Amino acid sequence: MAEARRSVRMNEDEAWQMLEQSVNGILTTLRRDGRPVSLPIWYAVLDRRIYINTRGKKVDRARNDPRCSFLVEAGERWGDLRAVHLECTVAVIEPDPDLNQRISAALDAKYAALRVNRSAMPAATQQRYAQLQGAVLELIPDGKMLTWDNRHLGLG
Repeated sequence: MAEARRSVRMNEDEAWQMLEQSVNGILTTLRRDGRPVSLPIWYAVLDRRIYINTRGKKVDRARNDPRCSFLVEAGERWGDLRAVHLECTVAVIEPDPDLNQRISAALDAKYAALRVNRSAMPAATQQRYAQLQGAVLELIPDGKMLTWDNRHLGLG
């Protein structure tokens, strides 16, 4: 009897659970010339959308070209590798007060213990951050979701 084929694909709920629980995400936006820029970011997942409080060139790139992708990954050994990759449209938004409160609460719950006290940063870094206009990015998954979880293979 042939062994049943095991799939490394996650189901949608597994994928969203990984997205919600991961600490760092990789946001890829596009420069004006079309070249991708991938950067690690902190984020919150609400209602199967991704929200990022950020500043700087990521915001400019989002305004110039709404195409982006988002990745979370985990695992060091091959048998433990897993990831979720989303194709998205990004928008710079002004959240209504309720959504803004939900985003802030989710980010605080997830990252409060990981933040660096701003006063511990070098003065030049503090000044740079103070000069940059902050914004909220909303990533709306609208393309293919790629997932894999090699743990499904049971190679332990």
